[in-house]
Amino acid sequence: MTIDDAPRDAPRGGTRELLRLVASGAAVSRADLARVSGLSPSTVSQRVEALISEGLLTEAGAGKSRGGRRPRQLAVPTGRAVVGAIDLGAHHARIGTLDLTGQVVEARTLPVQIEDGPEVVLGPLLDEVQAMAAGADGAVPGGAESRGRSLRGIGLGIPGPVQHGTGRVVGPSRMPGWNGFDVADFCRLRADVPVVVDNDANLMALGAHHAIHPDLEHAVYVKAGTGIGAGVISGGRLHRGAQGSAGDISHCRVVAESGPLCSCGNTGCLEAVASGAALVAALREQGLPVDDLTSVMRLIEDGDPQATALARRAGRSIGEILAVVVNFFNPQVVAIGGRLAECEPLLASLRGTLYERCLPLATESLLIERVTVGPDVGIMGAAQLVIDRVVDPS
Repeated sequence: MTIDDAPRDAPRGGTRELLRLVASGAAVSRADLARVSGLSPSTVSQRVEALISEGLLTEAGAGKSRGGRRPRQLAVPTGRAVVGAIDLGAHHARIGTLDLTGQVVEARTLPVQIEDGPEVVLGPLLDEVQAMAAGADGAVPGGAESRGRSLRGIGLGIPGPVQHGTGRVVGPSRMPGWNGFDVADFCRLRADVPVVVDNDANLMALGAHHAIHPDLEHAVYVKAGTGIGAGVISGGRLHRGAQGSAGDISHCRVVAESGPLCSCGNTGCLEAVASGAALVAALREQGLPVDDLTSVMRLIEDGDPQATALARRAGRSIGEILAVVVNFFNPQVVAIGGRLAECEPLLASLRGTLYERCLPLATESLLIERVTVGPDVGIMGAAQLVIDRVVDPS
C-alpha cells in the first residue's frame, strides 16, 4: 500500500526530524541531536539505531571531544540509498534520483503525450527511474538489487487533481483515460517500492519552499504553464485541504460575462483565459501561426503587440484570483513558477493587480517573485515527500 502522510503534530524530535538535523549539518553526533532536539539521550540513541539499521544513517569516525570520550560522527549516506522522482507534464516529464538529503543525483527530461493514457505514459517512466537508481552497480530495473538496497521509494507529480490518501486522479482536464485511475497502486505494483502521488503544483511548492524559503510559514506557489495551479504552504507545511484540492485555482471564474469554454465545461475559468494553452488558442484565433507555448513566448520576447497584450491580460486575470487568495490567506510570499513565469509582461501585470486589489496590510511585506530553483523543482518536491514518509516511525 502507499505510504500515508506523517501526522501533523509530529514532535520536533521525531525520527525524520533527527535525519533532517544530520542532513543539514545542525547535528553530527548523538549528543548534538539530544541537545538540539530536546530529546533524552536514550531516546535519541534508540532512534539513531533504527535509522542506522534502515540504512538511512551511518556512524563512523570520531568528532571533537567536549571534555569526555570523542563522539562518533553521524552522516546521511549519499550513495547507497536513493529516492526516485517523476514530475509529469502534458508533453514532457522530468525524472530523477535524489539522495536522502534531497540533493539531485541524476535527472533528465523525457517526451510524453499525456493523452496516451496512464499505463502507456507511466510504465516507461518507472522503468527509467529504476534504471537510474540501479546506476553503475548493473542491477536489473525492478530486480532485488534495485528494490532492496538502492531505491527507497518514488514520488510522482500529476498535472491534474489527485485525491489525497488514495493517489487516484479525479476529474482531470485534458487527460483522457486518467479519470479514476489509481496511479499509486499501478506504480507500486510496477516498481515494488513505496509510492506517493500528488498534484504537480503541490510538488513545485514543496520543492521551492524547501530550497528557497524554508524559514517562512505561509506561502503560495503558482505553477503557470500549459495549465495553472497552485500549492499552499501553511504553518511551514504543505496544506492540501480535506481531499487534496487546496490551491486548485485553475477553475476559479475571472470573468462575469460568458468567456471561453473551459475543459471543465464551464466558461470564464482562469485556465481558459490565462493559461499557456489559452494563449495559444487565442493567438491562433487572431491568425498568428503559433504551435505551442514556446512559440507564444518567442512572440512575446520579440515584442509582438498581440501576444504581449494577451500576456498582460493573462497576468491581470491571474492577479485577480491571487488577490482573493492573498487577502484571505495573508501569505508571506507569492512565487510564480512554470513557463509563464519567464514572461515579464505577464509578471508585471500580475504584480500590479495584486497591489491594486489587495489590502495594504496584506501586501505590506509580501514578496512577489519568480521560482528560481530551475527544472528540478518538481522532482525535489516529489523526493521530499518520500523522504518525509519513509523515515516516519508512526
